[in-house]
Amino acid sequence: MSRINSPADLENFRKEILSKKDPEKACIAVCTGTGCLALGAANVVAALKKEINKQGLEAKVDIKVDVRETGCPGFCERGPVLVIYPEEICYLQVQPGDAEEIISETIRAKKVIDRLLYVDPATDKKSVRESDIPFYKNQMRLLIGNNIKLDPKSIEDYVAVGGYSALAKALCQSTPEGIVELVKESKLRGRGGAGFPAGKKWEFARNSPGEIKYVVVNADEGDPGAFMDRALLEGNPHSVLEGLTIGAYAIGAHEGYIYVRQEYPLAVENVTIAIRRAEEHGFLGKNILGSGFDFTVKVHRGAGAFVCGEETALLMSLEGKAGEPRARPPYPAVKGLRDKPTNINNVETWANVPLIVNKGAGFLNSIGTEKSKGTKIFSLVGKVKNTGLVEVPMGITLRNIIYDVGGGVPGGKKFKAVQTGGPSGGCIPEEHLDIGVDFDELAKVGAIMGSGGMIVMDEDTCMVDVAKYFLNFLTEESCGKCTPCREGIRQMLKILTNISRGQGKEGDIKLLENLAETTRDASLCALGGSAPNPVLSTIRYFRDEYDAHIRDKKCPAYVCKELIAFYIDPAKCKACMICLRKCPAEAITGGKNQIHVIDQDKCTNCGTCFEVCPSRFSAVRRISGEPVPNAIPEEARTLVRESK
Repeated sequence: MSRINSPADLENFRKEILSKKDPEKACIAVCTGTGCLALGAANVVAALKKEINKQGLEAKVDIKVDVRETGCPGFCERGPVLVIYPEEICYLQVQPGDAEEIISETIRAKKVIDRLLYVDPATDKKSVRESDIPFYKNQMRLLIGNNIKLDPKSIEDYVAVGGYSALAKALCQSTPEGIVELVKESKLRGRGGAGFPAGKKWEFARNSPGEIKYVVVNADEGDPGAFMDRALLEGNPHSVLEGLTIGAYAIGAHEGYIYVRQEYPLAVENVTIAIRRAEEHGFLGKNILGSGFDFTVKVHRGAGAFVCGEETALLMSLEGKAGEPRARPPYPAVKGLRDKPTNINNVETWANVPLIVNKGAGFLNSIGTEKSKGTKIFSLVGKVKNTGLVEVPMGITLRNIIYDVGGGVPGGKKFKAVQTGGPSGGCIPEEHLDIGVDFDELAKVGAIMGSGGMIVMDEDTCMVDVAKYFLNFLTEESCGKCTPCREGIRQMLKILTNISRGQGKEGDIKLLENLAETTRDASLCALGGSAPNPVLSTIRYFRDEYDAHIRDKKCPAYVCKELIAFYIDPAKCKACMICLRKCPAEAITGGKNQIHVIDQDKCTNCGTCFEVCPSRFSAVRRISGEPVPNAIPEEARTLVRESK
């Protein structure tokens, strides 16, 4: 296909692509996103192709099949994920050894393989179709729904599902001012964390004087456990490029950048290919779609600094300088990259733009809450049965996400808290699970939306340890430019570390609160401004755990090593020697027919003995805040086994 020079050319190109698609041909779509690749998806693809060739299906006229490598559909817990179209048969945790059966039974004999289907743990009901699986059924997948249907390296796949029609509509049927107004009317808020109205941000950049302006995709996703932006860039990069180009047209920019984390090599590869293909077809470059609008995009790989998620630090990095934030105002919309007006939005925000242009502002307005419109993608991880990416309408409750989509807490454990908003987010207890998830409601309970990280915690989680973990991360990631952030986070971490070691003292909690408030109010950028959230929210909702650590020198969750100990109950020990063999510190003594004893001087409190002791014995006990029972005298350690 030659360069596309008009909306009519685009429509003809789409028809040409669709005319070549055989509705009778089976398509085996295999997720080859980073998560599934780590679980062996590449081997599954190779095995399927080998089996197709082995069974001679490439030459068959009556049986036609194709294997498509796609982006992440979200159900990472059950990867590698495979969906067979047009029936939409979904197989989970597929292994290379399943290839022969899939081709022979499902493709050739049209039979479903029960053992590869999703099974509801509560009802034992099997789901054949992807859309019937509760994990997917309870979502609204407007942005990531196409991931499993597209080869991210194929521009034809994207065009076939309506891709670049929004760009044609924007360039050829609307004015830049009209697009800005449309985005304002949609009430789209930035998905990067702050939730600032995207339309207003665009308007500021458009109205700023100057001929040279820039647009930037912020794909510097540094939150532990978060991979929303990565999945979009890996699985559907053209949707981001299309949104970015529309934004550039609206703002008056002719040059754009995609700032991607160094740790996302597959995202970089796929978006680089997408840019090249878009240029070849006339969706980027000179005179796009014959509109007279010129726009080019470059990919910039960040060095992995968390602070570069803050837009002014990102711009400094993009200019080749140290990634440190600067004071605002002036804001990037007025003075950004190379001192020119610059608009920065994250990946998910840009991906929403084609949807708004195609379906209208009213469509987005019909989804969500009064002040938070549309859907939001979350990475649901931690102590939850169905981990992965979930896309849900704004306003859905935390309970719906964790239990209806996520399947609840595994192992019969009790839910304790959910942390939203990444390392700078807050921990929300069970009493607030029924709040609607949007920018404003989460703020009311001491948390933030952030970019969409959501970590579920169960009863075995120590909330003091959680706050310490996130502050340790933020201490390492603070650029150190401003004193409140650099020293405030460090001092809070020092106090939390002492508390977790049993060295806490009265007044520490008040000191933590004072430090947190000062750090929040005086820091230069959002990293320091939001860093106290884990501390303040855990103190607010789990004060009793802090008191137990400080006053009783006890960790109720048995996590803080310096406050726990392990011993073996002589009445339950069966001298099976499992704990003795597994102990990495060789702290356990005993032998065949001898009750085992843990040498407390050698024990490192790693918990291995507790984990490996058979549940039918439960001989290894853990204690906190109380003395270890006296060791058994050597002469009393021999077990009586006369009954055996």
